[in-house]
Amino acid sequence: MLVLFCLRLAVGLLACLPLLSPAQVNPRFYRTHFLVALALAAVAALFGQESGGAGLLAALGCAVLLSLAGFFCWSLEGAPLGRTLIVATAAALAVGLVLVETESQAGEGLAWRLAADATSAALLGSATTAMLMGHTYLIAPGMTMAPLLRLLAALLGATLARLALAGLALWLWSSTGGHSLFTLEDETVLWLPVRWGLGFVAPLVLGVMAWQTARIRSTQSATGLLYVVVIFCFLGELTGQLLLSTTGYTL
Repeated sequence: MLVLFCLRLAVGLLACLPLLSPAQVNPRFYRTHFLVALALAAVAALFGQESGGAGLLAALGCAVLLSLAGFFCWSLEGAPLGRTLIVATAAALAVGLVLVETESQAGEGLAWRLAADATSAALLGSATTAMLMGHTYLIAPGMTMAPLLRLLAALLGATLARLALAGLALWLWSSTGGHSLFTLEDETVLWLPVRWGLGFVAPLVLGVMAWQTARIRSTQSATGLLYVVVIFCFLGELTGQLLLSTTGYTL
């Protein structure tokens, strides 16, 4: 569970960087993302070395080296190969994520889990990147609001995509598995309000509030809201992974 969470977050963080323009964002923002991705890849390698195969460790090793190269690249003037290293590092992490899933699933179930990985990575990455961008305005208040608004739009889109996938999985789980959403005999039903409330409803509401506050350049308020969004997204996705392990569905 920890390995999957780290890889999803790392992929999502780097996947959000192409949405930004280096002309509008300080290079240290990119360096911070590469350092976070490096730490997440290292943690995933540490906890996945026993259960993962040689392919997984090789992919994560490449991700660590590419993250380090990306950090140094964005420390240079003009950031030569900066965009290329973003794509390469995200690809190495994505390969590691796919390898983790293929070692535990196959066939039709694998497609569902990969779809869950993609939407979860988008949600976790956009929420965390938007929060970090909001924090950037605290030390660079004169920066244009375009990057933050773009990331907030990505956050809302990612939340809706994750919600749509979870809604479809919930319908399949309840209709094909003979489960009822109106009985307390199944412990999964008790977890669903926590998962959906923290993972979907709260991020949507707070994300809209952050959008409104960002539009009036109230960056401190937007950043505070985004801190809470990140916490709720983390809790929601961890609960979702728990439900996936017990039901086999991306609820």
